[in-house]
Amino acid sequence: MIENGFTYLSVLMMLASGIVYTEKKTHNKLFAYLPGIVILYFAVMLFSTFGLWHKTESVTAAYKSVKSNLLPAMIFLMLLSADMREILKLGKKMLLTFLLASTSISLGFVGMFALFHTAFGVDAWKAFAALSGSWMGGTGNMVAIQGALNVPDSKMGYALLIDSIDYAIWVMVLLALVPFAKRFNLWSKADTSIIDEVGSKLATKEESKKPITFESLFLLLGAAFFVSALSQYFAGYLPTTSFLSTTTWVVILATLAGIAMAMSPLSKLSASMELGNIMLYLIVALIASRANFAELTQAPLYIAAGFVIIAIHVTVMVIFAKLFRLDLFSLGVASLANIGGVASAPILASAYSKALIPIGVLMAMMGYILGTFGGLMVGKVLEMIAG
Repeated sequence: MIENGFTYLSVLMMLASGIVYTEKKTHNKLFAYLPGIVILYFAVMLFSTFGLWHKTESVTAAYKSVKSNLLPAMIFLMLLSADMREILKLGKKMLLTFLLASTSISLGFVGMFALFHTAFGVDAWKAFAALSGSWMGGTGNMVAIQGALNVPDSKMGYALLIDSIDYAIWVMVLLALVPFAKRFNLWSKADTSIIDEVGSKLATKEESKKPITFESLFLLLGAAFFVSALSQYFAGYLPTTSFLSTTTWVVILATLAGIAMAMSPLSKLSASMELGNIMLYLIVALIASRANFAELTQAPLYIAAGFVIIAIHVTVMVIFAKLFRLDLFSLGVASLANIGGVASAPILASAYSKALIPIGVLMAMMGYILGTFGGLMVGKVLEMIAG
């Protein structure tokens, strides 16, 4: 049994890197249904259930130190790709469609929790708050909210279950709807000329980054750790409430730093997303290492709740599509930019046209920016409902 903190961290890192390597090299069909990060979570959770490590002083200290310091660094690195100047090129209609998707997802969480909150356990609102962060931008936001709201690690298993199963089915549904786009657009009386124009402009102006270099890796890593240290330092001087804890301030400060530096020369350096994802995988492994399968007693109820959220989201989107003449492409990509993030929005965009891929990427980047703030707001409402 592992009792040393460094050994504990090295096992988690080796397991995470092994899963990522296997996913990229084998292209096994399993990864099409279960993303590597979900497999990592449940693999680590399995080891935790069988007691591969003990919660010794050394292991607990390693867990707390690495997780608290990596979280703001990860947020900063992931937001370096989200240049607001590029996002604004999407145009008003597509930006409004994205915001509609975010708002309808928020309403889905609030509506579902208002109806069924009595069926869930204590503090279940925290798990749904973390999930709302993921469904408004990606797993990075989920992890950020987990840290900001101190969501119990045992509850994160439910959030990842919904994020994996419900999301996978929703992706398949949206891809299956692509051939019906013309029919839907006729029904909603949508005009797609603006989308075609913006897509072509973004495709022609898109500049490829320089190859990853030693100096770019080193500088980005140094900047990320420095931002993490500064965020934690200044957060200690900011006022706190029952909702705005010091950890929440750390997340907010790191997010603002990432948004600001995304418009600086630092954002032009390669490898920010790669480094950010390494940190994300390690943080997810750390969270999973404190949970076990015995705690997932309400899994079917949570999965059903996820589908209720999506149903409310779809209903609102379709109503507004008819009222404001929105097209199926914008609705679908905006939905996946929220629920799936940068991993899936470009895939759906490419199913319509390769020229539209940049729109999917930029919408997903917008999700990264707004997801943490949106999830925190949803969390506050869910807390009020929970009483």
